[in-house]
Amino acid sequence: MSRNSARGFAVVSATAVTTVGAVMGVAQAQAGTAQPTDDAQASAGDATLLGDIPVGEQAQVRAAPLAQQAETQAVAADAVARKSAEQAAREQAAKDARAKREAAEEKAKREREARGIFPQQSSYTVAEVQAIARQIVPGGQYQCFSNIVNHESTWNYLAVNPSSGAYGLVQALPGNKMASAGADWQTNPATQIKWGLNYMNSRYGSPCGAWSYWQAHGNY
Repeated sequence: MSRNSARGFAVVSATAVTTVGAVMGVAQAQAGTAQPTDDAQASAGDATLLGDIPVGEQAQVRAAPLAQQAETQAVAADAVARKSAEQAAREQAAKDARAKREAAEEKAKREREARGIFPQQSSYTVAEVQAIARQIVPGGQYQCFSNIVNHESTWNYLAVNPSSGAYGLVQALPGNKMASAGADWQTNPATQIKWGLNYMNSRYGSPCGAWSYWQAHGNY
C-alpha cells in the first residue's frame, strides 16, 4: 500500500468512528428524553385534558364546584326558612284559637248575665260582687243601691249581724227570706242582690227611694 493510500484509509476510518459516536450520542439523548417521570406524565395529561376544552369554557369548568356549593347553601337556607314559617304558622294558629275561645267565653258570660244567670263561685271578692250588682241593678239606681249595701254590710255577702241575725249584703231579717230568690241565698251574692233589689222596688219604689228613707231613719 502506498503512503497516500494509507493516509486516505486512516481519514476514512476516523470519519467512520466519529459518525458512529455521533449517531450513538444522538440515540442516547433521544432515549433519555423519551422516558419522562410519572409526575411529568401526569402534568402533561392534565394539561392535555384542560387543553382539550375550549378556552371560553375553561372558566365554567373551574366555576362548577362553586355553583354546586351555592346551590347546597340555597337549599339549606330554604329548609330553615320553611321550618321557621311553619313554626310561626303554628304559633299564630294557637294564638287565634285562644283568642276565639276567650271571645266565645266572654260572649257566653255576657249572655248569662243578660239573663240574670251568674255561675256560683266558691268565694267572691268585693270587686266581683260589685260587678255582679252592676249587671243586675239598673244604671241609674246603682249608686243608691251601693250606698245602702256599703252601710249595711260593706259588700260582704257573708255578713251576719251578731245581735239581730240579719244576713248578707242587704242584711235581710231573717236571712232566710232571701230563699224566695234562690236556694243558694247564703253563699251566692247574685241571689242576695236580686232579692234586695226586688225588696227596695216593692217597698220604696226603687233603690234611690230606699236610700232616701235610710238617710232619714238609719235603716230601711
